[in-house]
Amino acid sequence: MQRSELKNTKRWVVKIGSALLTNDGQGLNKEALAHWVEQIVELKSQGVEVVIVSSGSVAEGMKRLGWSTRPKVLNELQAAASVGQMGLIQAYESKFAKYDIHTAQILMTHDDLSNRKRYLNVKGTVETLLEYGVVPIINENDTVVTDEIRFGDNDTLAALTANLISADVLVILTDQQGLYDDNPRTNPQAQLISEAQVSRKDIEAMASPEGGALGKGGMYTKVMAAKRAARSGTATMIASGREAGILTKLYSGQSFGTLLVPDLEPLSARRQWLAGHLQAKGQLVLDAGAVKVLQASGKSLLPIGVKTLNGEFQRGEMVVCVDEQGMEIARGLANYSAVESLKIIGKPSNQIEEILGFVEDESLIHRDNLVVG
Repeated sequence: MQRSELKNTKRWVVKIGSALLTNDGQGLNKEALAHWVEQIVELKSQGVEVVIVSSGSVAEGMKRLGWSTRPKVLNELQAAASVGQMGLIQAYESKFAKYDIHTAQILMTHDDLSNRKRYLNVKGTVETLLEYGVVPIINENDTVVTDEIRFGDNDTLAALTANLISADVLVILTDQQGLYDDNPRTNPQAQLISEAQVSRKDIEAMASPEGGALGKGGMYTKVMAAKRAARSGTATMIASGREAGILTKLYSGQSFGTLLVPDLEPLSARRQWLAGHLQAKGQLVLDAGAVKVLQASGKSLLPIGVKTLNGEFQRGEMVVCVDEQGMEIARGLANYSAVESLKIIGKPSNQIEEILGFVEDESLIHRDNLVVG
């Protein structure tokens, strides 16, 4: 995809960070929010379906509760989120209502997207809302998440949302102009990258690992979000939310921000779902032969190619496959529990029934439930 083609796209996910909505923490900036709404209304008038992934609930809750610093204790974060979410959604609803456009609030946890049934339910809901011209506003369900199931940042949530609805474009708005070849906060000579293929090996190294006081992201999570979004063929724009009219400028093909272009074939819908799993229950360590087979041909993983395993997992749960140096090679759904797998790893598939007394499948992970790379 080239910038000139953005005007031909029909489905966008737009992620707006806390700093852009809250004046760096001083409560919701209603004027700024009105400008975002105005631009999204303009996109809709051009036939673009828009899903918003919005931060800001914790920051708004802090303002309402009179807190000057972001709390670190989980239940205090959850309390701030629950108070702030009310103001956030009220603000969006009132601004869109001026244009006779309805909004919908969707709060999710990673658990919602790691459960296949709930994943499909959420997908159906969002696509139905878009069909009726509603603007879905998505946020992490901070009120109920725990450390084990939280997305950790809305960049990741936005990318998974793009996968969910097969969006054409993911726009990640930030307080930076885009991706630089070095950290512009410490190196004034850093150069903005206008366009790059998302699979470029060096873009992760260019991304700063540091986030702001309110956000939890930083440029690194934005680059990783672009890589996730690319699994469904989604192009990612990382651009400054401080630029007036940035969404309409991007749509018209103007040269702002960084365009990260997907350069691999989109994964099937089921594999998108598998690749989006962030929570693995176990780990399989593969020998060199198994690594080569998976990377070269994408075949099923057989027990004979596994050297050791770690973790406690049940049949159907997500496991990560790594090489002997610990580098992730693939991930997928296990056909056998950890206890059962431990008995058959390193053995030919024709011995599974003799060892276990039954056969679920000749493979530990079937190729249809396996994502490589």
